Amino acid sequence: MGLTLTEKILKEHLVSGTLKPGEEISIRIDQTLTQDATGTMACLQFEALGVPRVKTELSVSYVDHNVLQLGFENSDDQLYLQNIAEKYGLYYSKAGNGICHSVHIERFAQPGKTLLGSDSHTPTAGGMAMIAIGAGGLDIAIAMGGGPFYMTSPRVVKVELSGKLQPWSTAKDVILKVLQILTTKGNVGSIVEYGGDGVKTLAVTERATITNMGAELGVTTSVFPSDERTREFLKAQGREKCWRELKADPDAQYDRVIKINLSEIEPMIALPHSPDNVVTVKEVEGKKVHQVAMGSCTNTSLQDVTIAAKIMKGKHVHPSVNCILTPGSRQILRMMNKEGLLQDMLDAGVRVTEPNCGFCIGMGHVPPSNSVSLRTVNRNFKGRCGSATAEVYLVSPEVAMASAITGVITDPRTLGEYPKFTQPSEYDVDDSMILPPSKAPESVEITRGPNIGEPPKNEPLPKTLKGTVLLKVGDKITTDHIMPAGQKLKYRSNIPKYSEFVFEPIDPTFAARAMAQKALGNHNFIVGGDSYGQGSSREHAAICPMYLGVKAVIAKAIERIHTANLINFGIVPLTFANADDYDKIDQGDELELSDVAGALKNNKAIVLKNKTKGTEIPMDYSLTERQRKIILAGGLLPFTREI
Repeated sequence: MGLTLTEKILKEHLVSGTLKPGEEISIRIDQTLTQDATGTMACLQFEALGVPRVKTELSVSYVDHNVLQLGFENSDDQLYLQNIAEKYGLYYSKAGNGICHSVHIERFAQPGKTLLGSDSHTPTAGGMAMIAIGAGGLDIAIAMGGGPFYMTSPRVVKVELSGKLQPWSTAKDVILKVLQILTTKGNVGSIVEYGGDGVKTLAVTERATITNMGAELGVTTSVFPSDERTREFLKAQGREKCWRELKADPDAQYDRVIKINLSEIEPMIALPHSPDNVVTVKEVEGKKVHQVAMGSCTNTSLQDVTIAAKIMKGKHVHPSVNCILTPGSRQILRMMNKEGLLQDMLDAGVRVTEPNCGFCIGMGHVPPSNSVSLRTVNRNFKGRCGSATAEVYLVSPEVAMASAITGVITDPRTLGEYPKFTQPSEYDVDDSMILPPSKAPESVEITRGPNIGEPPKNEPLPKTLKGTVLLKVGDKITTDHIMPAGQKLKYRSNIPKYSEFVFEPIDPTFAARAMAQKALGNHNFIVGGDSYGQGSSREHAAICPMYLGVKAVIAKAIERIHTANLINFGIVPLTFANADDYDKIDQGDELELSDVAGALKNNKAIVLKNKTKGTEIPMDYSLTERQRKIILAGGLLPFTREI
């Protein structure tokens, strides 16, 4: 029996375990990627390991989230990151050079390699036939130190593409269609692999748009084959020597096959407040729009901005619309400038910002209260844009620009002839803002500003956990709910300060109540619904609750990356054996997990006692022996030191 593309790459990198779905494996990591919002803590954790130099083939530290440098904290952290890169062997991409995923595809991604990134949209590089996985910063630190990455051997879902996209339909519409089919839940432990004759009709950057938003499916990653289109892109970037052909065997077996005819795809839109709340644009056209924001790692390739600029040429943004463009990288911005596209956008009344994550994470360009914002980003969780009442819709650049002109949600097919775009034979390459590591690392001094602390320490898991349900939440609680982004990100290296904002969007009293219970020697519990912890890979959504004395999270289901982060910081992730038992616990109830340490050590059943209601509730957990040992040790850092 032949191998899938996924199996081929994993087999080449397998360190331990067998490629049997559901079993734990570990793989060698070739490349790592960090960004400034998560990378500062990852670097602090790397330092704590005591490894003198990164041991990967390539590690890159990007600054793309906090380029506005609000307060001294961001500037201090970025200087720290630059020093760390110089001393320990990372490349450093300066603020203004671009969004990590956009730049990585352009300058570093290689077919057949593995990439681990401290950002949930690291799977973008799957468009370059990489097994590219988002993870918490501590996992990245371990990988930079030469350790393998542990994961569940995946089920492989094939999305078989046929046909060719018709004018005004795009790669964004393809992934929105996939999200409509698979939704954001129920896909943990899977990798989506694209194949079929339709693949060759998609450029690498279009494939990257699709794999980027694969993160919203909740899968481990997504991956495309490497073919002649891949070679063309690498050649245009001056990196053809990195190319290799990679594809699945003809007789490869998949756990599920989904067939999509690209010719039948039409413009799609994700309604508030979830990326899988997808309908066709024509079903909602005519709704008034207040803001249009084009940017993020999902949709600002050269193709995207060229088509957008040609749509806007000779036209103007509607008077009632605020329209923003954020190119994905400095390379794209330079090419827009040289080809006159930037002038066309400015003439049309579009506001242009430097390449950064910006409005995607609520860092600037927050829409008005109770307004409608059309965005080409990958997530539209409630409040993520910085406004608790705004409605965010996810669309393609084509839909975004058409709507910016008319002032209402508009099917772009009404604009007439589709603009032409030809993939460039040569990109404008200028790596002057990517700094190589120092050749004399011993001479590099690490600058630490007053906001930069140390990774918080945790105790081994107590034998028995007793405490209060400090918070009970519903379904689809994201890491943005747990640990707000935006301007609060500047405290990411100062855990005591950042912890003051845990669950602030839901309950601003949470942090103070948690600290009060911790001071009394009680253990804190959180109870959640379905898809708890979805969204960003932000490990602070586990670090800060750990600092506040949270010892267990009990939910109907916990998403993959957040589960790993909870384990990494010694928090027990439990799920209800019977989902209806969620209704048997209320906020404020006193809970007890008797001899939970012994149960985990011996892989025995765990029963939760609700002392307030006098009931017992059976718990489930799916933890490997290694993961159980990590929790017992108090987290991955102390566990690693022990071994």
